[in-house]
Amino acid sequence: MLRCSHTTASIQFATLVAMTMIIPAPATTTLPIIGSDQRFPVRRVFCIGRNYADHAKEMGSTVDKAAPIFFCKPADAVVSDGADVPYPQATNDLHHEVEMVVALGSGGRDLAPEQSSALIWGYGVGLDLTRRDLQAQAKAKGNPWDTGKAFDHSAPVSALRAASDTTINPQTTLQLHINGSRRQHTSLSEMVHSVPEIIAALSALFELKAGDLIFTGTPAGVAALQRGDSFHAELQGVAELSGRIV
Repeated sequence: MLRCSHTTASIQFATLVAMTMIIPAPATTTLPIIGSDQRFPVRRVFCIGRNYADHAKEMGSTVDKAAPIFFCKPADAVVSDGADVPYPQATNDLHHEVEMVVALGSGGRDLAPEQSSALIWGYGVGLDLTRRDLQAQAKAKGNPWDTGKAFDHSAPVSALRAASDTTINPQTTLQLHINGSRRQHTSLSEMVHSVPEIIAALSALFELKAGDLIFTGTPAGVAALQRGDSFHAELQGVAELSGRIV
């Protein structure tokens, strides 16, 4: 009896799946991994709003410790490998929001905060790009933020560093420079909802799974980006992200 290797069987299965699709299946979004030739496949992108009190204040809002605000971006909004970021259509007010990004290697639902660390595969740094004018219009009408947040190329993310290769603590700093000038800077101690609390709260709303990314909120200092601007984001000692708005 002939036996196929795992690789051969996988190729045959992928070929069969491709043959049954009425249109080409979309490519899987992936992120590079620091120190490895392997890549991290992205499943979903979750984001938390108003997770730094100083940012909520600059936006004219307050934070509610008991009720975190979540929204999502599509996986194909992720921009990887330092690629140029196109200035989006339908806006005249594109803003940067630098954030620590948490990548999950496993999932679950209805988790307690103390269970969350077992889910974390690694960390990176990213930008939650925002069409601020569209977001403001949605807020004024009590509408969802989707058009202001979940647009094409709205989630540049760095290469990821495995959690086993780094240490994240409250003193870890997060910062963003635009054209060489610092715009945003904070320590993770300023987060309203900690990473374990974010994961637990999300798991009460969604079944989290391997491949999910979580943007963990931005500090004060958000401002407009223009075509031609360069950015450099850094999660201290963990990951860096550089790119350009075109």
